[in-house]
Parts: sequence; structure tokens; C-alpha cells
Amino acid sequence: MGRRRTNGRDISGILLLDKPAGITSNRALQIVKRVYKANKAGHTGNLDPLATGLLPICLGEATKVSGYLLDSDKRYLASCTLGIKTNTADAEGEVIETRPVENYSEEMIQSVLNQFIGEIEQIPPMHSALKVNGQPLYKLAHKGEVIERKPRKVTIYEIRFIRLENGILELDVLCSKGTYIRTLAEDIGERLGCGAHISALRRSLSGPFQLENAVTLAGLEHLAEDSLDQIDSFLLRPEEALLDWPEVSLSEHSTHYVQQGQAVQVPKAPTQGLVRLHGQNGQFIGVGQVMDDGKVAPKRLIRSN
Repeated sequence: MGRRRTNGRDISGILLLDKPAGITSNRALQIVKRVYKANKAGHTGNLDPLATGLLPICLGEATKVSGYLLDSDKRYLASCTLGIKTNTADAEGEVIETRPVENYSEEMIQSVLNQFIGEIEQIPPMHSALKVNGQPLYKLAHKGEVIERKPRKVTIYEIRFIRLENGILELDVLCSKGTYIRTLAEDIGERLGCGAHISALRRSLSGPFQLENAVTLAGLEHLAEDSLDQIDSFLLRPEEALLDWPEVSLSEHSTHYVQQGQAVQVPKAPTQGLVRLHGQNGQFIGVGQVMDDGKVAPKRLIRSN
């Protein structure tokens, strides 16, 4: 059988999307893919339907770096409603418990927040996209099933108190990949003694990218009506996801062998880890891995359009 033909444009780049509330990350991805008429697309870290904010979407060859953005640190502005617990740990769930909320001082709250800074363990919520035996947990939860989940280690780099007003605690959280802010809010509520759930969540940072540079879906669709060139200008180069990585510049000879899948010796290259590979003309050609013998091997090569 021949390869399935695609009707989309062969376009590559990273779009910084400001996801609206009320739709899944996958729905936002499909809209962006349709608007760009792209033949391939992928997002870089799931946001719940309730959540808004930064969702980098990779098109074409840029999908080859999406996994590295999935692994990146994230920052959120979280609104936690104190005194109310829900079965989903957010505002979309059913209320399962209410408790009185004391007149907490900022000092007391910050003291509790400090207990969560550093490496902590979280038990993933049943209402999450995490798969167990190939089945997303939320599908099991919708059937009323609850299964045992193993704790996962995540890192909270910073939790900053913003305000507490009318029972709503606002926090600024910088954390590692895999952190469930809903679980964090629940755990903070338990330490305060009143319980809590997430009532609003907005992602402001994902890896090297910031929300202030993102475009809305409505704005994207409006501009696309006039010209695809306008929205194409929003796309960032794939290597911009990796700008904090060390760069390795290859000679013409080394570029040829790397593009054939072979490891090469590069003078003054880093001694370990992942690197950005650039050819003799400075063009980004992909992700490399420094091997134990010091050679640089191709890991994910990017095809130029």
C-alpha cells in the first residue's frame, strides 16, 4: 500500500496560543490545525477545559521538538476557592465537602505554602488524562471507578502568595513537568484545615515561552479570513523551543554524516547531554546527543521546508 496522502500545507513552526476556557487542549489543537491548513500538528502539555493561557502548538517539523516542551517547567496563576472540596478538585466537579474558612493571615498562608517548595509527591487525580493500562483515568472516573494511583515526584520551585479575598486564594506557582495544580490546591487546603479546589487556572509560562507573546483563537481565526501570510508570521522557528540548550556547530563534512544518521567528533563540544545542531550555514538541523565516547549523534533531525 502507498503512503496516505495529506491535503494540508507542509508548514512548520511553533504557535503560542492563549487557550480559552471551555475547550480541551486537543480541541484547541484541531482548530489551529484547521485554520493553518496544516498537515501535522501537536500540542505541548495538556490544559484542562477550565484552564486558560499558554499552550504552545507545534506544526509540521516542529512537532519533533514538542516532547522537549512537554518536559519543560511551567508557571501558573491559580485561584483556589477555600472551604469547598469537589470530586474533581476544580470548579467543574460536584461539591463533596464544605468547611469554615478562618481569618488566615498572609504570614500563616505563606508558612503553609513554604511546606510545598522543593521535591514533593503527588497522587494523580482520578479526573486526569494520565493513562493506566492504556485507559485515561478520567474515563474510569466517569464510570464511577476509583483505582489506586502511584505517587509521582514533582518539584515546586516557587509558590508566591498574591492575595486572599472573599475566600479566594490567588497563587503564582512555578513548577516542574507533571505537576497537578488541582492536587496542589487540595493539599494546601488540607494543610490550612479548610479544604480547597481550583476555581480558575491560567498558564503564563511554558519552557522558554511566555503568555504575553501568545495569540487568541478568536484573533487567529479573524486574521486567517484575510490572509494565511498574516498568521504564518506568528510561527516561531522550532529551535526557539531549545534556545537554553548548548549549540553545536557542524562543519560541512560533519553535517553530511549526521544527516546520514552517524555520530561525529566535534571539537570543543559539550561532554554530555542534549544539544542543538546547526549546520555550516548556521541552519538548525535538529537535536543531538553527546555519547559516552564524546561523539555527537543525531537524535531528532529537522527537515528544512
